Amino acid sequence: MTDATTFPLPTVAALEAALRATLAPTQLEVIDESASHAGHAGANAEGYGTHFRVRIASPLFDGKPRVARHRLVYDALQVFIAQGLHAIAIEVL
Repeated sequence: MTDATTFPLPTVAALEAALRATLAPTQLEVIDESASHAGHAGANAEGYGTHFRVRIASPLFDGKPRVARHRLVYDALQVFIAQGLHAIAIEVL
């Protein structure tokens, strides 16, 4: 588990900013579902910043298979893994 005093926990706003800067989405919704995962692996006592759902559409996805689309999202959010991000559910629109 990451020490929250070393790195701030990821936020919806931070994930949205990273995705907008990297993927120029035409649609984007980021939802922090951490509170729903209390007691599960990767959850923290704070109840936020560990489990997110991303709904996204981007012109960069055009012509790419689902795995490649998901890889683009994971790559854009990689920096947040060190901050305590444990799970990302991705819905490509």
